[in-house]
Amino acid sequence: MRLFVAVWPPPAVVDGLEALTAADAPGVRPVAADARHVTLRFLGTADPDAVTARLDDADLPAATAVFGPAVTLLGREAVVVPVAGLDGLAAAVTVATATVGRPPDRRPFRGHATVARLRRGATCPYVGAPFAASFEVGEVVLARSTLGPAGARYEVMARWAVPVSGRSTA
Repeated sequence: MRLFVAVWPPPAVVDGLEALTAADAPGVRPVAADARHVTLRFLGTADPDAVTARLDDADLPAATAVFGPAVTLLGREAVVVPVAGLDGLAAAVTVATATVGRPPDRRPFRGHATVARLRRGATCPYVGAPFAASFEVGEVVLARSTLGPAGARYEVMARWAVPVSGRSTA
């Protein structure tokens, strides 16, 4: 099972991301609205019961996800919106699950929500478009990824509450 731990944005943020990708562009494949998330840790092939046991005991800190300031490219194929504010939450998930699945990535966490994928040689008309949104994270999820011809499909397998800080988000 290909597993990952992630945060799913609320409908208002998803709607904003959806509006970004409304323009049809050759070689640009938007990510389905229900698949837009921020991965905190990719586990790869892992035992979901082991992940659940580790995250049941994890101390997950409050976090506010801050999207923006603009759409950008991550590598040559991924069209993303950067997401700040999740470093502590990602670190807590990584510490809790360090012995499960593939070894934790040594690179620093780089929060982002993928909004589209590019075919080789394609350009994306909304790279550089401004985007700003934020929300207080209420939960993290363990999700299963199944790859198919239309892209990845995700199934939420478990959820964990994240404490709310009480700060206002705009």
